[in-house]
Amino acid sequence: MIDPTSIQLIAAILFALAITHTFSTKYFEHLAHIQPRHAGVWHLLGEVEVVFGLWAMILILFIFVLSGKHDAITYLESRNFTEPMFVFVIMVIAGTRPILDFVAAVVQRIAMMVPLNQRMVMYFLLLAFVPLLGSFITEPAAMTLAALMLRETLFSRDISTRLKYATVGVLFVNISIGGTLTPFAAPPVLMVAAKWDWDIAFMLVNFGWKAAIAVIVNALAVTWLFRREFNQADPLKDIESVANKIPLSVVLIHLFFLVLVVVFAHHPVVFMGLFLFFLGYTAAYERYQSPLILREALLVAFFLAGLVVLGGQQQWWLQPLLMNMSETAVYFGATALTAVTDNAALTYLGSLVEGLTEEFKIALVAGAVTGGGLTVIANAPNPAGFSILKSKFDEQSIHPLGLLVAAIPPTLVAVAAFRVL
Repeated sequence: MIDPTSIQLIAAILFALAITHTFSTKYFEHLAHIQPRHAGVWHLLGEVEVVFGLWAMILILFIFVLSGKHDAITYLESRNFTEPMFVFVIMVIAGTRPILDFVAAVVQRIAMMVPLNQRMVMYFLLLAFVPLLGSFITEPAAMTLAALMLRETLFSRDISTRLKYATVGVLFVNISIGGTLTPFAAPPVLMVAAKWDWDIAFMLVNFGWKAAIAVIVNALAVTWLFRREFNQADPLKDIESVANKIPLSVVLIHLFFLVLVVVFAHHPVVFMGLFLFFLGYTAAYERYQSPLILREALLVAFFLAGLVVLGGQQQWWLQPLLMNMSETAVYFGATALTAVTDNAALTYLGSLVEGLTEEFKIALVAGAVTGGGLTVIANAPNPAGFSILKSKFDEQSIHPLGLLVAAIPPTLVAVAAFRVL
C-alpha cells in the first residue's frame, strides 16, 4: 500500500503543475505580446527551460518551511546533477563554429556523393545521419549540432509552419532512438547499462539495428512529404555559410575536447575542468569562434536540474506503477509515461528493482526511448533543441501540443521497429 509523506504529495502536485506549465508556455508568450507592460514576467513564465527550475525552487521552499533548513539542503545535496552539468558542457562545445564546420563538411561531402536532389539529401542527412551520430558523440551533442545546422539553413528560410513542426517532431524522436547503438550515448541507457552489463554488442543486437531502421524511415518519410518546399532554398549555399574556413588543427583540438568530455561523462570533476580549459582555448583563438551558446546551454541545464529535484520525489508512485506491468504493458506504459517525465528517470527507477527479467529490462528501456520525442521534458537533449530552434517559430515559442502531434507519427514508426521487427 502506498503511503506517501506530505512532502511527497506536495512534490507530486508541483510536478503536475510543472507539466501543465510546460504545455502553457505558448499562452504566456502570447500574453507578453498583448500585455507589454508586464512582458518581462510573461516571457519568464513562457520559457520552457525555466519551468522545472521554478517549480523545483518552490518544492525546496516547502521542504524548508515544513522540515527545516537541514532537510532542504540535505535533499539538494542527495541529488545527482551530473547529467545537467554534462549537457551544459557538451552543448557549448558541440555548438562551437569549428565543430559545426566539421560536421557540415561531412554532411556536404556525403550529400554530393548521392545522385539525387541535393536539397532533399541535405535535409535527410540532418534528420538521419546526425541523430545516428549521436550514438558516438552523445545525444545532447547530436541534438545541438542538428538543431544549430537546421536553424542556420532550412529554418532561416520562408518555410511553412507544418514543415517546422514536422521537422522538430522527427528530430526529437530520431535523436531519442538514434543514440541506442551504444551503451553510453542515450541518457536512459546510460542509467542502466553498467548495472545490467549491457555492452555495445548487446545494444546493437537488441536496439541499434531496429532504431537505425526507424530513424531512416522517419527521415525519408518527412523528406518525401515536404519535398516541394526544398526548392525554395539552396542548402549547399546555406551550409557554406555555416562552415567557415577554419584550420584543421583548431577543428581537431575541438574534437579532442569533445571526445574527452564524452569519455569522462560520469565524472563532473574531470569534464568541468576540461571545460574551463576549453573556455581558455576559445578565448585565445577567438577569431575562429562564434559566440558560445552559453545562455542556451545554461537554460537547458537549469531545466534538467529542476527535473532532477522534482523527479526525485516521484518514485513513490512511479515505481509501483511500472513494476505492476507485464513486458508488453511496461513498453507502452514507459512510452506514455516518458511524455510526462524524463525517460532517464524511468529507467533509473527500473534499475533499482532486483529480479527483473531480461525481456522486462529491454521493454522498459525501449519504451523509454520510443516516447522520448513526444514532449520537451521526455528526453534530456530535447530542451537543447527547443532552446535553439524556438526563435524560428511564431512568437518565438514551440507549442507543446504542436510538438506532440508532430511527434506521434515518427513515434509510431519507432513502436513498429521495436515491437514488430
